[in-house]
Amino acid sequence: MTVSIRASLLFSALGLAALTAAFADPPEDKEAAAHPKHWSYGGEGGPEHWSELAPENLPCSAGVQQSPIDLSGALAAKVDTPHPGWAPARGGMVINNGHTIQVDVSNAGGIKLDNADYSLKQFHFHHPSEHTIDGKAYPLELHLVHASADGKLAVIGIMFEEGKANPALDAVWATAPGKEGKAAVAFEIDTAEFMPKGGAAFRYEGSLTTPPCSETVRWTVMATPQTASSSQIAAFSSLFPWNARPVQPLNRRYVLKTSG
Repeated sequence: MTVSIRASLLFSALGLAALTAAFADPPEDKEAAAHPKHWSYGGEGGPEHWSELAPENLPCSAGVQQSPIDLSGALAAKVDTPHPGWAPARGGMVINNGHTIQVDVSNAGGIKLDNADYSLKQFHFHHPSEHTIDGKAYPLELHLVHASADGKLAVIGIMFEEGKANPALDAVWATAPGKEGKAAVAFEIDTAEFMPKGGAAFRYEGSLTTPPCSETVRWTVMATPQTASSSQIAAFSSLFPWNARPVQPLNRRYVLKTSG
């Protein structure tokens, strides 16, 4: 997850040149090697291999503050939670990037967190949820990705459980390309419509959940889920049957929970 955090990652040209020289591939293999490997959620490009795909992906295996995690054993604490200052916006782009449906926005406001300002850059979805709460996974998780002026990230995670249809999803689903591509947003985006009514939330320090898995994210995961209808969930899962990174070790971190 990033502004364009879900773009495909490539082998370095230097590494490919060394590989070609060392193994003296036949011409047809050289041509195949010239097309770099892409990360994915399974197979040779799956999460267990992300760190092998590019040098910048090393944190995916060597990092100690990786995301997502299981949000269990949280400590009750009076910690700051995001103070929304989103603005309804027109324009933007709905992107099927091969990994998720992502909506890029501009001039959509942002949040204040720990006395720092973060602008909303994009939001995207995962099926099933990447974070779990006391071991429970949800059918859908939304990530609202914000960035500060100095490049730090603050991401809000919102779970969706099956239930009543969520109108905020309809326009996104209707615009999203069925295969890799982009479509201009022709509707008003009001991020506030995604937020659950309950203010309780989990806070922890973590990483992007996609390559390069940079440990630069202040995570807030809302404790109260939203709802999405079975047909809304099915519409997304038909495009992305599984686009969730497995939960990662907590290591020496603490998960804090505020009652809102």
